[in-house]
Amino acid sequence: MQVRYLDGPRLRSALLAACEYAQRQRAELNRINVFPVPDGDTGTNLALTLQAIADHLRPAHDADVGRVALQAAEGAVLGARGNCGMMLSHFLLGFAEDLASRARVTTEEFGAAMVAGSAKLEAALERPVEGTILTVMRDSAAAVRASSVTDFVPLVTDMVGAARSSLASTPDLLPVLKKAGVVDAGAKGFVSLLEGVLLFVRGDVVAAEPAGTNGHEISAEVTSPEYPSADEHFRFCTEALVRGPSLPSQDSVRGALRDLGDSLIVIRAGDVLKVHVHSDHPERVFEYLRGVGKLVTHKAEDMRAQHATVERGAGSHVRLARRPVAVVTDSACDLSEEVVRAHGIHVAPMSLVEADRTYLDGIDITATEFHERLRSQAALPTTSQPSPQAFLDTYARAFEEGEVVVGVMVSSTLSGTLRSAEAAAGRSSQLGRVFLIDSLGASLLEGLLVLKAVELAELGRAPEQIVDEVRRVRSQSGLLFTVETLDRLLASGRVTRAQALVGRMLDLKPILGLYPDGRVTRFGKALGSAKARATLLAELRRQIPHGVKKLRLGIVHVGAPTLADELAEELHAVYGRDVEIHTAPATPVIATHLGIGAWGVAYMVED
Repeated sequence: MQVRYLDGPRLRSALLAACEYAQRQRAELNRINVFPVPDGDTGTNLALTLQAIADHLRPAHDADVGRVALQAAEGAVLGARGNCGMMLSHFLLGFAEDLASRARVTTEEFGAAMVAGSAKLEAALERPVEGTILTVMRDSAAAVRASSVTDFVPLVTDMVGAARSSLASTPDLLPVLKKAGVVDAGAKGFVSLLEGVLLFVRGDVVAAEPAGTNGHEISAEVTSPEYPSADEHFRFCTEALVRGPSLPSQDSVRGALRDLGDSLIVIRAGDVLKVHVHSDHPERVFEYLRGVGKLVTHKAEDMRAQHATVERGAGSHVRLARRPVAVVTDSACDLSEEVVRAHGIHVAPMSLVEADRTYLDGIDITATEFHERLRSQAALPTTSQPSPQAFLDTYARAFEEGEVVVGVMVSSTLSGTLRSAEAAAGRSSQLGRVFLIDSLGASLLEGLLVLKAVELAELGRAPEQIVDEVRRVRSQSGLLFTVETLDRLLASGRVTRAQALVGRMLDLKPILGLYPDGRVTRFGKALGSAKARATLLAELRRQIPHGVKKLRLGIVHVGAPTLADELAEELHAVYGRDVEIHTAPATPVIATHLGIGAWGVAYMVED
């Protein structure tokens, strides 16, 4: 069969197949990762970036090839992790810009878009290095552009051949690769993407290569690369995502951050700014970015701790972890998808049971989608914690990255989730040790504690230290919330009919919260929404110690995004513009018990 043109559905299907195939190469890419730093994370970073692309493409069914290319680029930018993810994002942005407003393209036009993607990446790099993903992208694009083939099937075959040839030459261009006996990991990841496309156009089954091979003749016999010393590199892999209506240009951001480290890559796409830099001063990077927009996510991972972890696994036949500790939680934590992706947090989904159908929280249904249904839904869906098997699966994914796992779970006073996680931990001893923490919280209180745990893990802290510190912080943190109506609390049995009747008559709003031991208690009540808002915020000020220096806040809501934005402004006015505030719609398993209009504020005191 001949394929003379590429339209939206064909590009979407090809990209999804490519993402699936390339994600399966994660372990091998981590194993051969020695440049720019030997931290064993290229495969993981690329896999997370590709997962974001796939998630962005799955619900979209545009007919125009330009629209699909743009959706892939947007997903890449939002989910970009590490050097390879950032570089792939630049390539896809250039590719999409060249295809803008086109319904379908020929092989010649496709080649031009490939060249545009390669050129955009090269122009964005501070110090381009040959023998990397840049080289293979450029060589692949040049081969396609020079081809006179008008059928996409042989064109893709030729493109993969050129990419493989370019990949095989990377050790000759980059001495660190030749010394280690490997090809460039990021470049191999890009070749895997193209190979996934080739498998798709041929109609072959997408399957991963056997672990421990490089997919071609170069260094296929290598089982353990000679990892170079990491002493000459900056310490922290620093990444951030910023949103804002008037962000500075890429060149301006590069100029501001140039002297703070190396491996600097900046992406500016609309109202989104993404930054990656290896630095010894991540807080100075974050301080600058807070001044240009809203700092949505930020992380600083200790590459020396990663390198030490990789070295411990090198030369052995055990799995090759890339970080000392991986973090697991459940979907009741209400952390945004952006935060979860940025830190590589592993989430076990809770279940929502409605009639004869079960939805996995955050997978089969989003919080926003559920809130819309909740407005008109009479029957109360039931909820269920993740099963031990769901946690076993989550632990298995986490152990692909970490030597040990730390889990932060929704309060044992509210759910049986912790017991389920404990049961799974007892059955996963062959994978490694699992340390579990009862958050004694829910929603963004749990989420903030998860975030604290993963930040400590990124700094290379031991699991015992992470457990102790999260428990210490929880003892001085809390959550306050209120509801718009008592209907859902009545349906779930948390208030009596008499209480609900009086509440409706008087427009009574309870002010509820979680004690340090996880118990739900009433902190007060108010007549009407305005009084409830003032009462809750006044109680919040009483709960947060005066003069606190390190505070983080979270605003959770059920179908009330405008109110959440107003609350954020009010809290910034009280606690300063620099205070970190996370905002999220309540997960369905929480929203179903609170009802539309409910909202709350979580606070975490870290002093």
